[in-house]
Amino acid sequence: MNTYTAEKILRIAKRFNNQKRTYLLVNPLQAKHIPVSPKDSLNMMKALGDMLADKYPHTKLVIGFAETATAIGAVVAESFSSKCVYIHTTRENVSGVIQWVQFMEEHSHATEQSLVGDNLSAWISATDSVIFVDDEISTGKTLTNMIEQLKQKYPQLKTRKIIAASLLNRVAGEDEKKLSSAGIVCEYLLKLPQTDYSSTVKDITIHEAPVAVPAKVETSYQALFCENFDNPRKGVQISRYKHGCEEMAETFLAQFVHKIKKGSSILVLGTEECMYPALKLGAVLEDMGLSYHVRCHATTRSPIGVCTDENYPITSGYKLNSFYDINRPTYIYNLCEYDAVIVVADTLVKDFTALESLAGALPNKEAVQLFYIQGGKNVWCMKQ
Repeated sequence: MNTYTAEKILRIAKRFNNQKRTYLLVNPLQAKHIPVSPKDSLNMMKALGDMLADKYPHTKLVIGFAETATAIGAVVAESFSSKCVYIHTTRENVSGVIQWVQFMEEHSHATEQSLVGDNLSAWISATDSVIFVDDEISTGKTLTNMIEQLKQKYPQLKTRKIIAASLLNRVAGEDEKKLSSAGIVCEYLLKLPQTDYSSTVKDITIHEAPVAVPAKVETSYQALFCENFDNPRKGVQISRYKHGCEEMAETFLAQFVHKIKKGSSILVLGTEECMYPALKLGAVLEDMGLSYHVRCHATTRSPIGVCTDENYPITSGYKLNSFYDINRPTYIYNLCEYDAVIVVADTLVKDFTALESLAGALPNKEAVQLFYIQGGKNVWCMKQ
């Protein structure tokens, strides 16, 4: 069994132009900011899920936090019964929603978060425990605020076990007492002191990630016949979501893997809140026996300072157009050279602006094979 230490899963970066919290905890195994083996990332997330399943085996509702914990939450939910419901918070517009629960993540670059509430009452009633999943919990303030709102809307939550699960937990002192008095139990892979890393990053000279110069891409289109690619922002039975992602991966590979040479280096790139499907596809590629060198990470809304100093985790970056809203910036960090890049997005936006923005950031844009899986239904290939 892997032991996850600070040496393995903690790096400190400096946020760009954010005075509310100047530092950012970066987990090199999380497949967000740093390229990583998808299987290594999934194994870390599964370790948290297995621990929780041993302690709270009858859990039927898992709630993940956007954007960095969406995949962690899904993998945690996998550890429970096939009927466990997984839903994650979002900063995106979701159509057809009747009821929203909105709350603030005060230290974030994007403070507003929302949770679709249409079916929460029934889901809370059907479980004895509700597990909230984040990548790290420092004070628990965001979580406490959210849970208090949920208790007001859904009084049955007051009689349920409430678990705050995370890879890293830094809650201490009065913050720890507040969580306890609110009936919230913390579970985690690694406990850390509640260190203020502001002084650690104070003297680090950073620069903003530059805007990528778009590269015009000529694409060919092919439908991806994938039946079940559900939206976890609305809530989904985890077995169905897992199956849909695996079906997407298998269908894509059946149609396109012949285009990728044996031994190729491949990046499977998630997009903002959409991380779990990319990790699932990456893991299948790793297991194909074709000597692929596969890495996963994802675009993010988070502006992080770039610096080439030794041991600093964010050494390069670009500002891109978002795959979800071409007028909104998003970022990619630590982008390397690959033989093939597969972008996975659960967006409904059919526009190549973001793809061209990403193509412009690729170090070897003239040689790379570029595939874009959009909404689980469509695939565009950049023509060579």
